[in-house]
Amino acid sequence: MNLTELKTTIARHRDDFPILSTTVNGQPLVYLDNGASTQRPLQVIEAERHYALTTHANVHRGVHTLSQRATDAYEGARERVRRFLNARSTREIIFTKGTTEAINLIAQTFGRQLKPNDEILISHLEHHANIVPWQMLAESHGVVLKVIPMNERGELDLEQAQALITERTRLVAVTMISNALGTIVPVEALIALAKARDIPVLLDAAQAVAHQPIDVTQLDCDFLCFSGHKLYGPDGIGVLYGKAERLERLPPWQGGGDMILSVSFAKTVYNELPYRFEAGTPHMSGAVGLAAAIDYVERVGFATITAWEQHLLTQATQRLSAIDGVRIIGTAARKASLISFVVNGIHAHDLGTILNDSGVAIRTGHHCAQPAVEFFKLPATARASFAFYNTDAEIDALARALDSAIALFK
Repeated sequence: MNLTELKTTIARHRDDFPILSTTVNGQPLVYLDNGASTQRPLQVIEAERHYALTTHANVHRGVHTLSQRATDAYEGARERVRRFLNARSTREIIFTKGTTEAINLIAQTFGRQLKPNDEILISHLEHHANIVPWQMLAESHGVVLKVIPMNERGELDLEQAQALITERTRLVAVTMISNALGTIVPVEALIALAKARDIPVLLDAAQAVAHQPIDVTQLDCDFLCFSGHKLYGPDGIGVLYGKAERLERLPPWQGGGDMILSVSFAKTVYNELPYRFEAGTPHMSGAVGLAAAIDYVERVGFATITAWEQHLLTQATQRLSAIDGVRIIGTAARKASLISFVVNGIHAHDLGTILNDSGVAIRTGHHCAQPAVEFFKLPATARASFAFYNTDAEIDALARALDSAIALFK
């Protein structure tokens, strides 16, 4: 597909997102905060609405019609996720509130089985969700947390990664794409290093899931997690994939309904996979919306998404690099469609406020990845993150707004 055809295709899909027609401060919305949350297409909104109007009831064990319909919809969503990830079985798909809960689930099940001085290896690029749970485990269980360093471009040092893996390493837990810098992490190489020593690997795919196809069987990761709200789907729903043979060895995390087979005051018998890890009433409509979001993304096609987002990244990099006073933070050779930057003499928070006056929505701060941002001796950056529905005109609007902001401070 050439560039003209890509633009035509993107324009057609953009019409599926009514919120993109919003005005902010009298200006057309330019939504460049997709790394935090993507917007939802009409198809996802309608799927949740249809569920609420025709199907809603509590799932599992209900004998009435609506409960059976809701159960079919919920379990159908699980099967949809399984196909999306190419997992071997729906037993390997656990619904969670999101990536953060999924990582905490592993930390509080797999992690509780670790012994003092056992080691967990993460990277300098991690989101707080893949740092803090392991630090909590270090405090409670004496586990040692090790960190793969990165260079000035925001790329991980694979030689150091190999050196940091020892006979005490029990888990490698890394992001697939840095949410602060956009770096695409060579997870295949890290998995190979871990597998050489039979060490399980957890992948944080929160930033990757909307930008590239993921095949857990091909990757041969042991655990992988993502959030629906970063995949054009609902918030409050996410997924933990785990190899069945790994999950079967883990104790339950939360107790309550649905994660049990039988309960007496003397003993509880826990349910089979995946229900053992889904205590309580689940987010049924969220699962339905997530399935619809997956359908939508696959209809657009990752070939189209990747091609257009890389075009946007190139355009934005060129435009921002040409503005005097703008410095891009994170210049890895392989990046997703995300740019972190600073402007001389303007704090990132002030910059975000000024850009909002022009209708341009970006994210400012440390992006819940404080160690990665502070590596560059910065308190915060501005971050523009692009989705496939963004346009060249929106890149131009970002550049004009930056020019205006810089002029205000001269």
